[in-house]
Amino acid sequence: MRTIFIISLLLLLCVSCKKTPKDTTPLTVMYLAPQNIEYASGFTIKNRENYKEIKVITPWPDAKEELTYILHPKGTERPFKSPSAIFIEVPIERVVVTSTTDIPMLEYMNLEEKLVGFPHTDYISSEKTRALINTGAIKELGEEWNLNTEVVLELSPELIIGFSSSGDTKAYDHIQKTGIPVVINGSWMEEHPLGRAEWIKFVAAFFGKEQIAEDIFQKIKKEYNQATTLAQNTTSTPTVLSGNMFKDVWYIPGGNSFVAKFLKDANTTYLWKDVQRNGSLTLSFESVLEKAQNAELWIGSGNSKSLDELKEKNHQYALFDAFKNKAVYSSTLKMGSKGGLIYYELGPMRPDLILKDIIKIAHPELLIDYEPYFFEKLN
Repeated sequence: MRTIFIISLLLLLCVSCKKTPKDTTPLTVMYLAPQNIEYASGFTIKNRENYKEIKVITPWPDAKEELTYILHPKGTERPFKSPSAIFIEVPIERVVVTSTTDIPMLEYMNLEEKLVGFPHTDYISSEKTRALINTGAIKELGEEWNLNTEVVLELSPELIIGFSSSGDTKAYDHIQKTGIPVVINGSWMEEHPLGRAEWIKFVAAFFGKEQIAEDIFQKIKKEYNQATTLAQNTTSTPTVLSGNMFKDVWYIPGGNSFVAKFLKDANTTYLWKDVQRNGSLTLSFESVLEKAQNAELWIGSGNSKSLDELKEKNHQYALFDAFKNKAVYSSTLKMGSKGGLIYYELGPMRPDLILKDIIKIAHPELLIDYEPYFFEKLN
């Protein structure tokens, strides 16, 4: 009996001593998840044998070089040496982001609790993330162009997701020298509204949430494209004015801008659609009045909440037919507790809602039961 017991014990120990295969789930998630980029032109993701390669093609306007990020599993050696690539161990558990447009991406993937710091937290409007700020889980980091390095180092983030409008990355470079990797999110330069939303895949890659991001994007894409198709079911194409004055300059979205794309997909006639510019045009009041005085709609008139408030900023606005006919719309319908517009934070992530809002304005008969999410009519 004692012999049988010993043999049984030895067999059990042998089975227990057998090396169990290492859990390769993170590798499966990281390297085999679908990485098809459909609309975004500013970044690429490629799955390699032992790592993931992300290239940001246009990190800022007129960028001369791409930025390369190499993602490899925590605890593994860097797959190769490179003087220019930035190596990042994933998945990330502690992150700092610097743009409010990153907040919805984190929240949609249930990653908001990974966020440990943000520059000027009052800019954040989301109630979900504001609750974390109020509990002290997310720390104040100063200004995005001048992060409080001391606090950043105390927080020990594993990644900082930044952005640059000019190519000046000195503040980020200083932090990166401490060993904290910094990546640049260039989503704001995408021309197609869905291209902006697709940057959720960029963010997801650092957390191993690629499939979740893919599912989220596909739902948004479906809603957007269905709305575009719906808008074609009308023969009316109302003329549209957009933008507003700042000091002596009227900033008008260019014909290749994402705003122009929204207006086109909503089946409207944007009066500057033929001007082949990606960003904003800088025009005089007189030139805008000459071209758009009789425009039927004025969509995107700034942050004013009423026609009187708008007129106070420039009394000449009252010369436009859209103003006279009370056909002026602003993205001020929803505001955060600190006064920020939800439109600027959530809009890039939800282009389908923006498009539906514009269709509701231009063709209300097509979306009878739809309630606008961002835009409201000024009275």
